[in-house]
This record gives sequence, C-alpha cells and structure tokens, in this order.
Amino acid sequence: MALLHNKVAQLRVKRGPMPDALQGVTKDRIRAVLQYLDLGSNADLVDCTFAMLDAETDSWFSKAPAGAKIADGASTAHLACHIGILQRDSGKLDREGRDYWIKPLREVGGFEAITLEKGEFILGHVKAKSPNSCYRLEEALKAVLKAPDDAWRDMLAEWARDDVSRERRAFQAEMAEASRKLVDSGHAHLIKASVENYAPRFLPGYQLLYVDDADGDRVSDAEHAKMAAAGVALTLEDAMPDALLWNPDTDHLWVIEAVTSDGEVDAHKVAQMNRMAERCGKSGVGFTTTYRTWKEAAARQGKHQNIAYDSFIWIQGDPAKQFKVSG
Repeated sequence: MALLHNKVAQLRVKRGPMPDALQGVTKDRIRAVLQYLDLGSNADLVDCTFAMLDAETDSWFSKAPAGAKIADGASTAHLACHIGILQRDSGKLDREGRDYWIKPLREVGGFEAITLEKGEFILGHVKAKSPNSCYRLEEALKAVLKAPDDAWRDMLAEWARDDVSRERRAFQAEMAEASRKLVDSGHAHLIKASVENYAPRFLPGYQLLYVDDADGDRVSDAEHAKMAAAGVALTLEDAMPDALLWNPDTDHLWVIEAVTSDGEVDAHKVAQMNRMAERCGKSGVGFTTTYRTWKEAAARQGKHQNIAYDSFIWIQGDPAKQFKVSG
C-alpha cells in the first residue's frame, strides 16, 4: 500500500491537479445524478464516481490488460488513493469507509463489482477479500453521466426504472456466479476451517461474534447484535479481523487471521486490537494466524518474519497442534 501511495503522490506532483472533467463529465453532473437518485451529494461518493471515469491514467494493477486505465477497473485501495491524493492533494481515503463512497451506488447497480483474473477483468468479486477485487462504472450509468444536458434526465429515469428489473439483476447474478466458479476461494475456506476446526479444539468456551469471509457488508445485522450483547463495538479505526471470538466467562476476546496472501497477526494489528479491547472494557485479547499448509507458512515467514510475539500459529494441513510465538 505504501508503494501505491508513493506512486500516486509522485504522479500528482508530475501532472498537477486533476482536470475539471473526465470523459466530458464534471463533478456537478455527478452531484445532480446522485441527487436524482436520492443519494445526496456526498463528496466522497462524488469523487469516487469521478475516479471511475478516469480513462487517462494507466491502471495501477501490475498485471492489468494492455492499455487498461483506472476506468476499466480500480480496487478500493486505488480509489482511496485517487480520491485522496490525485483529486484532493492530501492523504489517501480510509478504505474502511468504503460503505460511504462505494456501497451506495453499488447497491443500485451503478458500480459493478469485477475482478482482475488472469489478465482480464471478469464480472463479480470471485474471491473474498482478494486484492484483485475492483469496481467500474456500469455502462448505462456512464452513458447517463456523459449525455447532453437536454437528455441525461430522461436517460437516468429510464436507467432507474431498469434497476428494479428482475431480468437484469438475475443476469448479473448469473454472470457473477459463473465467474465465481472459475476461482477457488481458498481464503474463505481457510477462514471456515479456522472457525469450525481450530476454534472448537483450541479455544473452548469462545463464541464467534463476527467473521469476514465474503464481500458486501463487513458486519451483518446478526453479527452487530452478537457484538452488542458481548459489549464489543468495532469502529472504522479498528482493524477488521477475519474472525473475532469472545469468551463470556472470562470476557476475553480472540482474533483469528487466515492468511493465503497476506494479513498475519503482526505488532501493528496487536496494538490496534488491544486498544479496541481496552476501549470496550474487555479482559484482554489473544491472537492466532492460520495457514493452509506448512509450505505456505514457510514461504510467508521466510520472507516477512512478521508474526507478533505471544500469538499463535495453526496449520490447516497439520491441525492437531498449534504453536506459540515466543521471544
């Protein structure tokens, strides 16, 4: 992420301020469209939509299709940097706030969820929490934004009516599911194994409060209710673990991070979650990093060596034991 931040900051210095319009679309037009859709004029949502119109800046994916631009597909991190650095000449947007600048238009079909897979963008977020998950503007809404002044309102009204069409939504769902079948969601499977196999054996008495194993809402209504009953509240400043558990007898929390590409329990994550536990009045918090195989664990730790002291490691392929990291 730091490399991306520096790259975008250098681009900002080199190019200067963003133009007032991208593909002929101004932020005033975006605000008018959002207000028509009863989405207000949220500045972050306006700027996120503007970022998705950027057909001038080369894609920031290292393995993007030849000639791809930001408009062809941008991850949450890309959009956060585009908004905060290129557009505002400030720091990147907090990606945990994506519910405010991605979710509203995604829910009505204005932003399409896509994935960069084997050098091409395919429909749907086919692997949970993948760094290749990204977004682009839906073509019909893009046409509305680019339409002449005397035509865009009628086009938008038609688009809004079409949004409730079962046929359109069924087609999108069918295509996303077809894409999902092309990719094995190993991360989601590891989270499932961590919760269903590791936790009952090594964390008796702990109850699952929250699991982050899919796209969409980070915390469901049912999980919000569980956390409220446990006296736990996650804010945008807190780390979002793959799984959060609670022992009602000891009022102690436990964090599980399932790693297939990155995201181990490191010192930074320990500090974040300790602050959360203290804020919520908990007796403490424990940590486990899980891997699918010894080979994957060795590859990650041989390179990064970032597992925090006093945390644990569990290997799905060697499930009968866990290992404590001491120092």
